[in-house]
Amino acid sequence: MPATPLEVDNLSAGYGPTRVLENVSFAVPAGARLAILGRNGMGKTTLLATLAGQTRRYDGRIRLGSADLTAMASSARARQGLGYVPQARCIFPTLTVEENLFVGLKGRPKASLEEAYAMFPRLKERRRNLGGQLSGGEQQMLSTARTILGRPSVLLLDEPLEGLAPIICEELMAAFSELTKTGDMTILLVEQRIQSALDFADQVIILERGRLAWTGTPEALSMDHAAVERLLGVGGLH
Repeated sequence: MPATPLEVDNLSAGYGPTRVLENVSFAVPAGARLAILGRNGMGKTTLLATLAGQTRRYDGRIRLGSADLTAMASSARARQGLGYVPQARCIFPTLTVEENLFVGLKGRPKASLEEAYAMFPRLKERRRNLGGQLSGGEQQMLSTARTILGRPSVLLLDEPLEGLAPIICEELMAAFSELTKTGDMTILLVEQRIQSALDFADQVIILERGRLAWTGTPEALSMDHAAVERLLGVGGLH
């Protein structure tokens, strides 16, 4: 399905009685690339989990194109075109790579697995290996490819580069960029590697204690040294 815009309006959410997000509002146009930045514990992962329907929502609305996701279960959101790659990767360690990918097809022909192998050739090399036998980078590729095989119109990526070698990070970011070139996918990226996120994104938001503290373009953020130091805890960006 083609890329879809995402709109978040006055969203407040958390876990049980604990509020993590407060009155967060933003919009992502169809086919855009949004980087969600912030220091640890500021609500970035909670935001993606809330969009995926995995937290308690207290207030606000979530729209995916013309569909109101607000009251939908996670499974219904996925059917509407929302794909979520969590930080924990969540592959099946006792299934082979190919069996893991097959789960993501959602009824599509098995031949569609070649789409995943074209994006990540090393998965084809490892297709008979069990998920638990893969390196961290290969597991991230597998988790991402499995989600993409479902052809989501909006893809949520939670720290896909965490703990990975630089060469694997480059390979993943190149794949993410390629996905948006076709106009078939809108991507929201949470990432601690700030420069990688800014090189990828065309929009940026920064969360501070569960609230939206900054919004703009990567170029504007690179020039806003005070915001970078105050909200991200780094002295500057290249």
